[in-house]
Amino acid sequence: MTASPPPALPDERLVTGAARLAVRYQGLFSPETVQRLIVDSYERLAEHAHVRTHLVVLAEHLAAERLEALVHVKGAPGVGLPRVLFVCSHNAGRSQMAAALLAHRAAGHVVVSSAGTHPAETVEPLVALVLTEVGVHAPDAFPKPLTDEVVQAADIVITMGCGDACAIVPGRRYLDWPVADPEGAPVPVVRKIRDEIDAHITELLDSLPGT
Repeated sequence: MTASPPPALPDERLVTGAARLAVRYQGLFSPETVQRLIVDSYERLAEHAHVRTHLVVLAEHLAAERLEALVHVKGAPGVGLPRVLFVCSHNAGRSQMAAALLAHRAAGHVVVSSAGTHPAETVEPLVALVLTEVGVHAPDAFPKPLTDEVVQAADIVITMGCGDACAIVPGRRYLDWPVADPEGAPVPVVRKIRDEIDAHITELLDSLPGT
């Protein structure tokens, strides 16, 4: 049966990003598969975007993360560095802080990602502030939709206030950290949330081999 053609690009500037990803994953995924994924990533991000200035760049970043997750799923999940996925409702506060803190403290020994069941348009501004205060920087962070690939690739899925909206994949370890939502909270409260998340991360790192 003839494969269906890839969907039309919603923005012609996606051609460049799709070409870059096709070269990077040559031999693993066809250019048509890459194009479908970058179009889907663009459309998912566009659903929640009021300003579309950076959507092309963000779509390429999201598509690359999804392709990398697929590589892991096609290989041997559970082998190599542990992969941790943080999920909250908007991927604008708690899960962003948790991902940044774990990536900083694990120093390359953990593959970290985050996503939201209903992603916001931007990361909460105070999140960057309180992270910078403890020497953690996440300049490229942006809210991402939760996709099947990243859930399937994760060894540990940590939910943070998103209820039961996260898909369950057999064989994965699931944790729930009931942390308050920093949206609209004053700086002292956001700092307290950061410190609470960091305490959870200490426990998580103690449970992971080689970290």
